[in-house]
Amino acid sequence: MNEGTLYDWLKAFHLIAVIAWMAGMLYLPRLFVYHCEAELGSPQSETFKRMERRLLNAIINPAMIATWGLGLWLAWTGGWLTAGWLHAKLALVLILSGVHGLFARWVKDFAADRSRHSAAFYRIVNEVPTLLMIGIVILAIVKPF
Repeated sequence: MNEGTLYDWLKAFHLIAVIAWMAGMLYLPRLFVYHCEAELGSPQSETFKRMERRLLNAIINPAMIATWGLGLWLAWTGGWLTAGWLHAKLALVLILSGVHGLFARWVKDFAADRSRHSAAFYRIVNEVPTLLMIGIVILAIVKPF
């Protein structure tokens, strides 16, 4: 396998990881919205707890790790480490990772029946990953600077 082919494979797997991470990041706050509306201790609430934990542990966390690992590898092998667009993209990915951390904390809060926010709050939070994703994709594709 030549170097160009390896780079293409890395890029493909990076994109697959990004799609999985974003799917989870867009779905989890929607589960929070519905979970807020479930009665504490109800079978519905317990189902949401399992769904949230499994989504976080089986999809979102591994996808984030793969995204970061493959993305940094691509930046290194592609010679992009000094590119301004990459620095801006990494800043947005760091913010997205922070949002991921908040989501993980909220999964724990829901598991302990300590939701601190309203359904309306989670509806608004649901838009944050989308906005970050738009900026990240534009920077990665257009490379404006």
